[in-house]
Amino acid sequence: MNKLFKLLSCGIVFGLIFPVLPIGLRIHAQENEAKTEVKNEKKGLPLKTERKVEFTTDEGTWMSLDISPDGKTLIFDLLGEFYTLPISGGEATPLMTGLPFDSQPKYSPDGKMIAFVSDRSGSNNLWIAKADGTDAKQLSQEKQAEIISPVWTADGEYILVSKSSPSTLGAAELWMHHKLGGAGLRITKGKPPVPTEDGPPRPGPGAFGAIPTNDGKFIYYAQQAPRSGARIAVQECQIIRRDMVTGEEVQITFTAGNAFRPLISPDGKTLIFGTRYESKTGLRLRDLSSGEERWLKYPIQRDEQESRPTRDILPGYVFTPDGKEIIISYGGKIKRVSVADGSAVDIPFSAKVSLDIGPSLYVPKKIDQGVVKARLIQEPEVSPDGKRIAFSALLALYKLDLENGKPQRLTKTESPGEFQPSWSPDGNWISYVTWSTKDGGNIWKVRADGSGSPEKITKTAAFYRDPVWTPDGKSIIALRASRSVRINHPSDFLGPQPGLDIVKVSLNGGVTEVILPANGLAKPHFSSETDRVYVYGNKGLISVRFDGTDSRTHFRVVGKSRGPMPSPADDVRISPDGKHALALVLGQVYYFVVPRGGGDPATIDVGKSPVPIKKLTNIGADSIGWADGGKTVAWTVGSSFFRQSASRIVFEEPKKDEDDKKPEEDKAKKAEPENSLATELNITIERPRHTPSGKILLRGGRAITIRGNEVIENADILIEANRISAIGRRGSFPVPKDAEVIDVSGKTIMPGLVDIHAHWEVRHTVLDTEDYTFRANLAYGVTTGRDPQTSTN
Repeated sequence: MNKLFKLLSCGIVFGLIFPVLPIGLRIHAQENEAKTEVKNEKKGLPLKTERKVEFTTDEGTWMSLDISPDGKTLIFDLLGEFYTLPISGGEATPLMTGLPFDSQPKYSPDGKMIAFVSDRSGSNNLWIAKADGTDAKQLSQEKQAEIISPVWTADGEYILVSKSSPSTLGAAELWMHHKLGGAGLRITKGKPPVPTEDGPPRPGPGAFGAIPTNDGKFIYYAQQAPRSGARIAVQECQIIRRDMVTGEEVQITFTAGNAFRPLISPDGKTLIFGTRYESKTGLRLRDLSSGEERWLKYPIQRDEQESRPTRDILPGYVFTPDGKEIIISYGGKIKRVSVADGSAVDIPFSAKVSLDIGPSLYVPKKIDQGVVKARLIQEPEVSPDGKRIAFSALLALYKLDLENGKPQRLTKTESPGEFQPSWSPDGNWISYVTWSTKDGGNIWKVRADGSGSPEKITKTAAFYRDPVWTPDGKSIIALRASRSVRINHPSDFLGPQPGLDIVKVSLNGGVTEVILPANGLAKPHFSSETDRVYVYGNKGLISVRFDGTDSRTHFRVVGKSRGPMPSPADDVRISPDGKHALALVLGQVYYFVVPRGGGDPATIDVGKSPVPIKKLTNIGADSIGWADGGKTVAWTVGSSFFRQSASRIVFEEPKKDEDDKKPEEDKAKKAEPENSLATELNITIERPRHTPSGKILLRGGRAITIRGNEVIENADILIEANRISAIGRRGSFPVPKDAEVIDVSGKTIMPGLVDIHAHWEVRHTVLDTEDYTFRANLAYGVTTGRDPQTSTN
């Protein structure tokens, strides 16, 4: 990975603001055309440098450091480059610079070599070099792994590292590499993946921050457990001691705030480790002979327990050779901390940074001012006669004649949000659900011709989803949870929503009966047996009677995933005659024959299916469904609706082993997608864009402008409609008489932040019009966000 992208992902900041934050501001350090040759540039880094950024800083973020064996020189990483510094401080000397991102330097016991991590080969690997930075040599040969925290063994022959890779689901293992080469020796075998009740397994515990004792007898490292569910939960992590002769491992810490980044004193009698207490991270000191512990320094800086520790859970720190102090970086500074009493003094430094970087990624973007166009047509359902569809878009219900019609709004009320329409068996009615975080939701029905007013079916407001009419037209099957459960659950994205029941709602009086707890099951629908409802979850396609009895698991559908275990399908729908089924697997639509034969439920792997199967899509799909009593299959992508006759679907021929022996050109031709037989209908829904009106003057605040580093004290900011029309010192420009003046004295006004890498917790299908994640971001100044997640619409 090139240094430019590492900087963007690390978000490193200094005493001087560096322009890598993902916001809409372009704050420039000195920037010149890069005309000098980049040192240490390797063939593995294809980025061509075009600019140079230069500045001097006395602060840095997440700096790992080490001290030479004679105790005279420090080495540390800063923005992917190495610097050396006298132990007394002063001006840092660049040691290894250039396009590669180098990190975590570590001196050999004799001080003649350094080990470090670098991406100069095109991927992160373990490297060694002479102490002056010359004669760099690659030791590991990884293509897709993370190499973390190299450290030399006491004899100077081997380097210990943590290594995580896709094959271990990201769990780190300890490896040893000899300084002369070889493929390396695995020291700790990654623990097996942790199975989950539904879905793919989680990675097993990982090993981080190994530190060997000077007598060569033991290795101490942190063993970190996988996430247990919620993303913000702190992972369990404790210090393990491994006997290098017997391989025996013993857990030696049981700290409530976890324990990580161990450091052993030169005499082997003292252990220092990081831990968390009351949301802050500090260092604990343990006497290994007595077991007594005390705080050494609290707090220091944040740790990386919740995230992926690609440069360990804490930055690297070190004992001085006499064991009386540790050298560590926190608060942007390099510190000497006394082991005796925890007192700390700064080791002052200044570093002249000169970075060769790639071309500017700045792209002007004009904000749309015209009508708002719906990008998603949510879950359209085809009418029983196959001539119309009903769908939700922009929080409202629509219907459309498939031959020559235009979308027509079905309801005229301003309800909080209308979702998931379902046709009655006779095609005369359409049911749907409403939802708002304030008042909850209900199930409604409206005449398909748009006449009359909507009629509420349910008696009690709650959260409803996935409504479907029973074949006799007398009831509706749906999923239901309480309003509070829906609001408090983080999102559908993190797994099945708790508290959902599959219910049957009578159209005569709204009496609601619980069929069974959903437990991850969803999308109720019907097949040839009119008294059984089908639902799908990670355990498979299941059908039950209306009273919840006689549960049957018919089959399970899975697809290939990045890990060792297959991923379950997102949705499965059996055909009305029960002979075929549709599956949405990893965003693609598959059509297959329903397996028969009794016995244990079959597992259909779409990559090597036991039954005839056909992949219908190439670019993906958002939702799937049947039409014309099973004669037609349908799916959506964005605002496009697709239909394909089932009679025209030809199943793929079984793959033959001889294919692997064919020339690559023949394989490539076979891999090309065939022309789709589906018809596509692009649906356009437009609404007027809301544009504010009036004039407002914000007066008296501090204004951060986008004119370089300009900050205006006691400023006037004039807003007309939805545009800032003037900004300057108070009284520096005329103010319209009809402008409302708002006193903002004591406040700071800045441009809205643009977050270009936001994983929004947006609930799917039934949308929240008041989402707490948007409100929280807005409170912190984020006015625009881009979600780069490609696996969801």
